[in-house]
Amino acid sequence: MAVESIERVVIVGGGLAAAKTAEALRDEGYAGSIVLFAAEPHLPYERPPLSKGFLKGEQSVDETVVLPESWYAEHDVELRLGTEVTSVDADAHEVEAADGSRTAYDKLVLATGASPRRSDLPGAELDGVLYLRTLEDSERLRDAFRQGADVVTVGAGWIGLEAASAARDAGANVTVLEMAEQPLLAVVGPKLGQSFADLHRDHGVDVRTGVTVEAIEPDADGGRADSVRLGDGTRLPADIVLVGIGAVPNTELAASAGLDLDNGILVDAQGRTSNPDIFAVGDVANAETPALGQRVRVEHWANALDRPPTVAKGVLGKSGDFDKLPFFYSDQYDLGLEYSGRAGKGDDLVVRGDLDGREYVAFWLAHDDRGDRVTAGMNVNVWDVQDDIQALIASHDPVDRDKLADPDVPLAQVRA
Repeated sequence: MAVESIERVVIVGGGLAAAKTAEALRDEGYAGSIVLFAAEPHLPYERPPLSKGFLKGEQSVDETVVLPESWYAEHDVELRLGTEVTSVDADAHEVEAADGSRTAYDKLVLATGASPRRSDLPGAELDGVLYLRTLEDSERLRDAFRQGADVVTVGAGWIGLEAASAARDAGANVTVLEMAEQPLLAVVGPKLGQSFADLHRDHGVDVRTGVTVEAIEPDADGGRADSVRLGDGTRLPADIVLVGIGAVPNTELAASAGLDLDNGILVDAQGRTSNPDIFAVGDVANAETPALGQRVRVEHWANALDRPPTVAKGVLGKSGDFDKLPFFYSDQYDLGLEYSGRAGKGDDLVVRGDLDGREYVAFWLAHDDRGDRVTAGMNVNVWDVQDDIQALIASHDPVDRDKLADPDVPLAQVRA
């Protein structure tokens, strides 16, 4: 389809990826109609603050907004806020909303994100059992995180740990429960997982690893969470139970359109799905990532920020390569970190700096017939090194382990 024949692009989603796709289409010179559907009543907003600054009361709602309302008016982007799209008729090139209205499209971009994985524990339906995905979720948690409140977090992933940090800073009594032997085990491994457990324990959090949760038990009235019962029979008081056990991509619309799915919507490097007139971007997209040489689905802010310009080119039939690595960041207490790349399950860990003092750079290495190659890097309370880390990963060049571990050797000089 030639660009001049694309009369309308419909974008479905209320987050960073959706807003940035609209912006990128206009930046690419597209002058046709753009309609953006957001199921929530808010202007498209960024989600990282929901477990960081906004949750702590340090950021306002306005500071989470991607683009001001005036931008949409000035760039002739039609906003349909609070309007959920319920199905896609790919043959008719139409989307149907919950109110029964149908909107035609020439090209469709699905930026539907992901939803928290729901718990099937007994008592998971009780009041006081919360998840974190929306502004309203974050507001409820912020109101509940108060001096002396008993907060139990089920799951010690990034969301669970960041929320635990916010709750502890607010004066709550916090317990973190994790089935694995350490927090973040699948992401950073046991050694660094132990370091994150120690960080939270040093701030007064009761971190319990290798535990199972049997049930969330109600109060005397039967309607609200009162405690969490573990597999060994221990009962933990709980005014609030935050469930953070992962996320599930929102693929319902993609399924209605008959798109190919596998851990999200399968797309090429430009976000093109199995239907050439439908694209996907953000948390929902399982995308070819040339910088890694593999397909990945990434639930991080940088992916939603960086992919839309390439997707917009694809929508308009232009060539464009996506050359960025996965990247994310986290803030917990006085610890800040940045992570680039994607470590493999069997990669070796090399640390330069002070692990005990929580000022270090961690590298993950894969070994092949050429030698050791950096697949991922994470700087913790060490700054201005991300460009060098990403250059090492992108080069695929072998590195010298001893030089990599030596903080006196510049990262630009660690290649073997």
